[in-house]
Amino acid sequence: MMIKLRKIEPSDLPFLYQWENDASSWADGANHNPLSQQDLRNYIESTTGDIYRDGQLRLIIVKDETTLGCIDLFDFDPRNRRAAIGMYIIPEARGKGVGKEALKQLEDYAFGFLNLRLLYATIATQNIPCSTLYKNAGYIPSSPLTHWTLESDAVFWLKMNK
Repeated sequence: MMIKLRKIEPSDLPFLYQWENDASSWADGANHNPLSQQDLRNYIESTTGDIYRDGQLRLIIVKDETTLGCIDLFDFDPRNRRAAIGMYIIPEARGKGVGKEALKQLEDYAFGFLNLRLLYATIATQNIPCSTLYKNAGYIPSSPLTHWTLESDAVFWLKMNK
C-alpha cells in the first residue's frame, strides 16, 4: 500500500465536514456535536501544521490523490515527549492496510523526527478492528478505563520509542 500523509488543505473542507459530523464515530472521539463548515474553515485557516505551535497535528491520508482519512497527533506534551494518536479511515478503505501504513508513517515521524518517547491511543473496548491494529503495531494495553464513555469501557494503548 502506497499512501502518503500530507498537511491539511482548504480543499479538505468537504471531507472534514462529512467526517466530523458522522455521529456514529462520535463515541470513539472527542467530538460530541456537529461542526459547521465555518468552524472547520476557521480550523483549516488557523492551523500552521507545526505541532509545537498548534499543540496538535492533523495529516490527511491519500493514495493516488484519493483522500482515505486523517491521522492526528494531539495532546502533545513536548516536555515529556509524548502525544496521543487519533485516526479516521473512510469506511470503504477499512481493512485494507490503510490504517496500518498511516500509523507506521506517523510513528516514523513522531519517534524519528519529533523524538517523542511515547505514543498512545484510547480505544473503546468494542472497537475490535482498532484494538487489533494497535496490538499488531506493537502497542501494549496499559490501563483499562472502566466507564470511560457512556457507551463503553476503553483501553489505553501505549508504544515506547525504542
